[in-house]
Amino acid sequence: PVTHAEMTRFWITLNEGVEFVVKNFARMQGGEIFVPKIPSIRITDLVTAMSGKSDYKLVGIRPGEKLHEVMVPEEMAHHTIEFDDHYVIAPAITFFDKNIDYRSNRLGEQGNPVTDKFEYHSGTNPHFLTIDELKVLDKDTL
Repeated sequence: PVTHAEMTRFWITLNEGVEFVVKNFARMQGGEIFVPKIPSIRITDLVTAMSGKSDYKLVGIRPGEKLHEVMVPEEMAHHTIEFDDHYVIAPAITFFDKNIDYRSNRLGEQGNPVTDKFEYHSGTNPHFLTIDELKVLDKDTL
């Protein structure tokens, strides 16, 4: 069963997640939150890819369930910096070093602040995996 036909989620494999975390140990300066730029999936596409059928039973959203995942809420846009393959949410408070510029990380990568109304969520993500892309994923990742 599917709870809602328009439901989306972000998609990352275990290996991609581990690689992202390890790379961020080298990038981090302290206090920031790293958010990967990863594809989204439509739950209905995942069901179709796994079952080979495009018909499914809709059961309705359950209490507390979200239609889309939000990784950078609009309220955090003024603290968010975009890099090539990730976002950084800078801390709202000052830690030990008041001179940290989160627009540049310890690897020398440069980022730019996002717009004031920016929000990163699975429903408006520009990169969605297709049914065919979901089909070719290793069965262990599904």
